[in-house]
Amino acid sequence: IVIIPTYNEKENIENIIRYVFNLSKSFHVLIVEDNSPDGTAQIVKSLMKEFPGQLFIEERKGKLGLGTAYIHGFKWALERDYEFVFEMDADFSHNPDDLLKLYHACKVEGADMSVGSRYITGVNVVNWPMGRVLMSYYASAYVRLVTGLSIRDTTAGFVCYSRKVLETMDLDKIKFTGYAFQIEMKFSAVKLGFDVKEVPIIFTDRTLGESKMNKSIFTEAIFGVM
Repeated sequence: IVIIPTYNEKENIENIIRYVFNLSKSFHVLIVEDNSPDGTAQIVKSLMKEFPGQLFIEERKGKLGLGTAYIHGFKWALERDYEFVFEMDADFSHNPDDLLKLYHACKVEGADMSVGSRYITGVNVVNWPMGRVLMSYYASAYVRLVTGLSIRDTTAGFVCYSRKVLETMDLDKIKFTGYAFQIEMKFSAVKLGFDVKEVPIIFTDRTLGESKMNKSIFTEAIFGVM
């Protein structure tokens, strides 16, 4: 199942859902919706009639952060019989075609967790200003230095978890909410002895809707690892 957190994604949500359902492999999609004022939830609910048993929505009371949205989605998925659980953005910065690569890395190649990596083969980022590319790249390098992780893209948010990784983690102890959440999940998986494989992807910045990145999210990631 693919978990997609949303807040004000009306420009992207229908397109991303239809794209996933048109892939050669069948995926289910769970939207974790943070009470978007732009009507994102209504769009999802209308699509649920078209995709019964494939498309689901969990609505929360407000904008509660990326990390808590994913934790909510993980718990929802673990209450059901999903073997693989994916994180993906709603805005097409993650190419849904790459879900197949992440799935292959876990299902066929035997990894416990796969990460869509922007930095495993150089810097694969499109439409970002150079300052943001450098900030992200060196943030990942800094995190590797502090944590000892060998993962090159520590803040990546395009991930496949095998069920046993999420079952083994104490999800209630994951304390960060922004990009630091992504670092903490990878660090926790490695610490628990799971095999984490990076898969090269090209990350393309959103063309529709508004970015959720802000200074406080970046600051949490930088100081959180300390």
